[in-house]
Amino acid sequence: MGQNLVLNVESRGFQVSVYNRTTSAMTDFVAKHPDKKLVGEETLEGFVSSLASPRKVMIMVKAGGPVDAVIESLLPLLDKGDIIIDGGNSLYTDTERRDKWLGDLGFRFIGAGVSGGEEGARKGPSIMPGGPVSTWDVMKPIFESISAKVEGEPCVTHIGTGGAGHYVKMIHNGIEYGDMQLICEAYSIFKKAGFTPAELAKVFTDWNEGDLESYLIQITAKIFEQNDPETGDALVNKILDTAGQKGTGRWTLINAVENAVVISTINAAVEARILSSMKEKRVDASKILTGPDVEISIEKAELVKKVHDALFASKIISYAQGLDLIASMGEEKNWGLDLGKIAAIWRGGCIIRARFLNDITDAYRTDAKLSNLMLAPFFTKLLTEFQQNWREVVSIASLAG
Repeated sequence: MGQNLVLNVESRGFQVSVYNRTTSAMTDFVAKHPDKKLVGEETLEGFVSSLASPRKVMIMVKAGGPVDAVIESLLPLLDKGDIIIDGGNSLYTDTERRDKWLGDLGFRFIGAGVSGGEEGARKGPSIMPGGPVSTWDVMKPIFESISAKVEGEPCVTHIGTGGAGHYVKMIHNGIEYGDMQLICEAYSIFKKAGFTPAELAKVFTDWNEGDLESYLIQITAKIFEQNDPETGDALVNKILDTAGQKGTGRWTLINAVENAVVISTINAAVEARILSSMKEKRVDASKILTGPDVEISIEKAELVKKVHDALFASKIISYAQGLDLIASMGEEKNWGLDLGKIAAIWRGGCIIRARFLNDITDAYRTDAKLSNLMLAPFFTKLLTEFQQNWREVVSIASLAG
């Protein structure tokens, strides 16, 4: 992801210096792109000295101790006023600590959440920067040039001071957890009803051409089209049913409890990941504890409609709960968060981009004081329309085990 961000920045007309503590990683990267304006440096001293003032140094390393270690190695080489940007998934409280630490020393710091994965980093991510407005003003031309664009609007905005940027990225990831689990549950219902991967590819492709259009629905459709080259069987049937996590979902849950905000959809998604990781225990338990051996026998076209409505309604809830938590925390921290702007920058580049984010953006731009997304007329209408099928799908799934 860091390499692709470098290529993205360079493609916008900027010269970029690169450094990696594993020198071969840096030299191999530069050698692969001889036509790019890249300056490879083998030492941190050479890297820092190659930059124009005020220096802008973006760090892309694992959250926690590694970020502090890199910052500490940079400080003796930088001048006051230089800018350090943490582009990883750092815990927002760590970002607030670093913001104060570096500010007291005369340096400037940005905690910038970056969403879009490797492809988004190269073609245009959604960026959520937090920090002083004056520092944002310096970085704005670069961030706006490399971000995704939707209807001419860059998918980046100044989120707020301190740890606001990394906080919003954390909740973005929590919503992503919910979104992915909802898709998993839709798949599970369809599989129980006897759908083949080829049929599911068609269902998800059709959905992605309609009101459920989103990045996650799109790539799910493509997953169902893939076959295992060794066996010829659908690849989805060969994937181990265990999932890991990097911490952002868990941090979101802890923060929600601390703020007395209900995020039951995200909570269930995090718990599902934890349960999935207990592979050996699940296999052992399945030999003793059994569920109903019941097939879902509803006509397939009818089931597709019901699951569509249930999935869409649940997605609305997941986003509503995440945005509710953002609003609550924004008030507590006095960040002055603009939910309309936040929803707008999620419309492109990021993992949770979806067609209905246009409607979320409109809802908050129409009523900036909207108490909950579900109460916006557009979403109230959808939830009323989808509610019966939604409840029936939950019932069907429960009865079928």
